[in-house]
Amino acid sequence: MKKLSLSQINEQLIDLPGWAFANDALHKELSFDSYLHGINFVKQLADKAEEHNHHPDLTVGWCKVGVTFTTHDSGGVTENDFIMAKKVELLLND
Repeated sequence: MKKLSLSQINEQLIDLPGWAFANDALHKELSFDSYLHGINFVKQLADKAEEHNHHPDLTVGWCKVGVTFTTHDSGGVTENDFIMAKKVELLLND
């Protein structure tokens, strides 16, 4: 998949509050009411990532989960990264 331009990335970020573009990746830091809520979210996201064969880099801490998407094969952010960022938002709003 083709790497998106900076203008394409910025245009799509408008619809994804809290997401940022840096180091050729999309990133969002999430907060949860408890450690286990964060872990449950990670499990749900892992299932979605497997369905779409596009996996995030995750950092897990106490009541926090960092989610980072990039398409390594393309050297940056592609449409797949935005698709998965939107999946994250859907999981958060379920």
